[in-house]
Amino acid sequence: MNLSFEFYLIVGAFIIFIIISVLRLFLGPTAPDRAVALDTINTLVVASMVGLGAATWETLFIDIAIVYAILSFVTTLFIAKYLEGGGD
Repeated sequence: MNLSFEFYLIVGAFIIFIIISVLRLFLGPTAPDRAVALDTINTLVVASMVGLGAATWETLFIDIAIVYAILSFVTTLFIAKYLEGGGD
């Protein structure tokens, strides 16, 4: 398996973006900022899994990414409902 230079460049960019989002997650001044940072991290992880699956021709990564994206979406909905004050 010979991955190209562009793939490693994109992975490096994703790692930098995830680090920036983790900083926003811990340093965010408000709870919605933290929720957006967590959702951004989840989106970057899903994109990374899809990219890795496409680069290696492994469909398992893409299947896992789909399930992870669905779980991430549901979690984001629960967090948004809690922040809105509807956590009855």
